[in-house]
Amino acid sequence: MNVLKWYDTHQRILPWRAEKGQAPNPYYVYLSEIMLQQTTVATVTDYFERFITKWPTLEALAEASLDEVLVQWQGLGYYSRARNLHAAAKILAKLSKIPSDPKILKELPGIGDYTAAAIASIAFDYPIIPIDGNIMRVFARLFAIPYPLPFLKKEVFIYTSHMADGVYPGDFAQALMDLGAMICRPLNPKCAECPLTTKCQAYNEGKVSEFPVLKIKPEKPTRYGIAYILLCEGKILLEKRPLKGLLGGMMGVPTTPWGNEALNPEDFFKFEKNLEWYEVSKQVKHTFTHFHLHLTVKVGAIYNTNTVIFKSDGYGQKIFDGHWVTLDNLENVALPTVMKKVIKQIPDEIFKKDSKQI
Repeated sequence: MNVLKWYDTHQRILPWRAEKGQAPNPYYVYLSEIMLQQTTVATVTDYFERFITKWPTLEALAEASLDEVLVQWQGLGYYSRARNLHAAAKILAKLSKIPSDPKILKELPGIGDYTAAAIASIAFDYPIIPIDGNIMRVFARLFAIPYPLPFLKKEVFIYTSHMADGVYPGDFAQALMDLGAMICRPLNPKCAECPLTTKCQAYNEGKVSEFPVLKIKPEKPTRYGIAYILLCEGKILLEKRPLKGLLGGMMGVPTTPWGNEALNPEDFFKFEKNLEWYEVSKQVKHTFTHFHLHLTVKVGAIYNTNTVIFKSDGYGQKIFDGHWVTLDNLENVALPTVMKKVIKQIPDEIFKKDSKQI
């Protein structure tokens, strides 16, 4: 109960949280939990508010196109979440409500154990504790659990399983989340302000900094590729990436495959007429979850958007299915951050000129 009393006074004010005395909005809880997967509260807040302004209800979101959702999502990363959000919204709109049972929630696209538990607990007071990074850190220190992930999560589940049936499960879950985010922080925890200090084994043994035990992360590999910026009379050539895979469904400039060695295929693109590429001196560097990416950027221009363009796919050549987009309209296109970085590399003297002058 100490945690609930602390939460009653110190809880974070978040746009998806219900105010005191009000019932939670399940749609707000669902949307925020999808956005918060591998993303911080500070980053998500603006995106959440934009989404509910544009799509104030689950039904409104279900009626949106995937491209519309991806445009609003751009910059938030992990784009499979946006695709799953859109797919699940269509399913939920047909059900006319969001299920309260975590087992049913887990059947929806993009929802795993934690997200299902968080939605069920926060939105419906279902007796379950969602175990996120904040909660794992609190319990790792509280009981001095000597294991790194993934064993730590299993141990925390054992410790928390008997607590789920207490009063106000939703508030209790959010209290633990806030305690981890605000007090039991990874660095410089505020132990003097913690309601659990007298019970915290790590604190009482002077070992707070030793928990949770960290798993040694392998070094991320680096992949390489070439990005092609093709311009024509104020327009840029973009392609839509396949729905499955990294950056699925997003738009971007054409690139070579991303491999472990720098590529320089002379025939990756072929045109009706020869084309000279201007190579930008600065490489674009971007980090994904599992690897670093270094892209060489090449800029070229043609006179006619009707020019037939061929692309090599490693097995031969096929006509390139691209889309010409005016440079002034890029803000309405679902571009991931790495592609925005690439486009920013267009030299000013090229960007400002008509492509016929290049």
